[in-house]
Amino acid sequence: MKKIIVGKFGKTHGVKGWLHVRSHTDPITNIIDYLPWQIKKHGAWEEISITDTKILPNSVIAKIADIDNPEDAKKFTNYEIAIEPEQLPKLEANEYYWSNLEGLTVINTQGKTLGTIDHLIATGTHDVIVIKNSKEILIPYINDVVKTIDLEKQTILVEWNENAL
Repeated sequence: MKKIIVGKFGKTHGVKGWLHVRSHTDPITNIIDYLPWQIKKHGAWEEISITDTKILPNSVIAKIADIDNPEDAKKFTNYEIAIEPEQLPKLEANEYYWSNLEGLTVINTQGKTLGTIDHLIATGTHDVIVIKNSKEILIPYINDVVKTIDLEKQTILVEWNENAL
């Protein structure tokens, strides 16, 4: 089953082997709620034992088991942090995690396939769908544009004029 990337290990913190965590959760401290974490080593996902976490004013740091100095901790810098989809809270009807939408085929109301969702971007005002095709297409993820999402058919129907591309 597809893993959900929730963050990435950043630079080391202090002299006892702590690492900064670049969280993709909102708020950033929610990443702590999704333990255990996994990292991809040598092409395979494996669970990593986190013995402690701390919330700093603008970031989160974590302590990996048996890593007690910055030299050993540095080996984990830039490793993505993943979880199993079942670790996420259940959503209400018609609510979706970004990971549910990535890879869906985007079709406009005129029946034209625009491409597949590569990722989404948070802009502050509203999220933006990034579609990869022969070119990159950006579509606002708002009710006036997104008409239906069908996870079973792996499609999303949008009100988007082909000429706006």
